[in-house]
Amino acid sequence: MLPRMEARATAIVLGAGAGARLGDGPPKAFREVDGESILLRAVRAAAASPSVVAIVVTVPAGAEPDAEAMLDGVGAPVTVVAGGATRQASVRAALAWVPATTPVVAVHDAARCWASPALFDRVVRAVADGADGAVPVVAVTDTVKRVEDDRVVDTIDRRELRLVQTPQAFRREVLVAAHERAAEAGVVDATDDAALVEGSAHVLVDEGDVANVKITTAHDLARSSAGGGRG
Repeated sequence: MLPRMEARATAIVLGAGAGARLGDGPPKAFREVDGESILLRAVRAAAASPSVVAIVVTVPAGAEPDAEAMLDGVGAPVTVVAGGATRQASVRAALAWVPATTPVVAVHDAARCWASPALFDRVVRAVADGADGAVPVVAVTDTVKRVEDDRVVDTIDRRELRLVQTPQAFRREVLVAAHERAAEAGVVDATDDAALVEGSAHVLVDEGDVANVKITTAHDLARSSAGGGRG
């Protein structure tokens, strides 16, 4: 564990995905849940965390003015930038706007719009207490099978498995270095930031939240709009 640091973070909220699996309509982050956009809900949660002092938001290129208007007055300084073609590219684009004086960066998918301010605070404080990174996880409750060509070939011991959520927090220099290494190695499609960090740094797990669901499909969106999220 590294020395303690101040629990002060810039949050990156990723909202540049098209959301193709939601069907026709605006980009995913601009879809609404109970009258509010997914993006606004996610950014508001980050802004309400006492550990988050600034937020960088990625959106599809050209959507910056709409996002800026939508997020005006959320309670923390917000910078809106164009994201990239992949999640990993969007994180790199946002990192360029994170001040070098920021000790901790929390990366969050806007699609997890039910994340609580307390969850942001927990992962940031875990890093401030000495970890290189911290990710929220929940236990796997279903039986997990390995399948090849529609045939079950193995049953995996779920006791060592966890489902990983966002926000994920990291020391700024650790996250920047991990993305630089990935770019040099030609890695372009990491599905979370811990995958880039964990091989060379100390990433802790923290308690996640079963209500922190990710909106990916039209069914997820409908369930959230019907009260399936955090109300």
